[in-house]
Amino acid sequence: MHNDQVFRLIRHGAVDSTNERAFAALASGDARHFDAHLALAQHAGRGRLGRTWHSPPGEGLYLSIVLLPPAPGWSAPALAMAAGLAVRDFALASGVADARLKWPNDVLVRGAKLAGLLVEARAFDPTAPQYVLGIGVNLKQTRFDPALAAERAVTSLALESRAREPEEAADELLPLVARRLAQAARAPASLYDDYVGAAGWRGERIEVESAARIVRGRLCGIGARGIRVLADDAGVEAVSIALEHVGAVRLVR
Repeated sequence: MHNDQVFRLIRHGAVDSTNERAFAALASGDARHFDAHLALAQHAGRGRLGRTWHSPPGEGLYLSIVLLPPAPGWSAPALAMAAGLAVRDFALASGVADARLKWPNDVLVRGAKLAGLLVEARAFDPTAPQYVLGIGVNLKQTRFDPALAAERAVTSLALESRAREPEEAADELLPLVARRLAQAARAPASLYDDYVGAAGWRGERIEVESAARIVRGRLCGIGARGIRVLADDAGVEAVSIALEHVGAVRLVR
């Protein structure tokens, strides 16, 4: 069962998107911290950079969580990292041993997308931050829309281990999200380290892309100042790129 001490599960049928339902509740004043909006289907689900999230009825987990942390709360990148780790925790517990994180918002299995997440804030007030964390997980699909499959490799729990019902998945995932958010608040260094391991970056050479530049080098770690890399093989120069400015991270083989 979901944790009634923390989450209020709000069930919807077919909606535009669960993130929009969460923002509507915030606008009306009805939202509470850790409200979780769960939908049967979405006709305007979206991911990062306005991309469409395909949401066939009953086939996936379409979930958005309202987060109203005390100021200053978590940063959006820390939220995304915590959520990604929680979804990966759920995938591992569901028998998907090869689940891995891809910066900033994907959970992959051998390169195929299993899940995605989206952190949004509107009219951000640093004294009273409001976030909506959207999570989409492919649960029961055994076939995908041809246009989606042509765009990128995709997979589901049904294809990787076993299909799960959306509400069952929400009941299991929500406590994992709460645990990772607590880690982000109380032990951010350990959260960053867990993310490095889950993304497969530990000890690797990476390419970090921001709007201003691309830096290649060996990963030193992630901290409050951002992703830190040695900018050349001799390790002469260490460069930090703020997490909020990182657009992509790729392994350099």
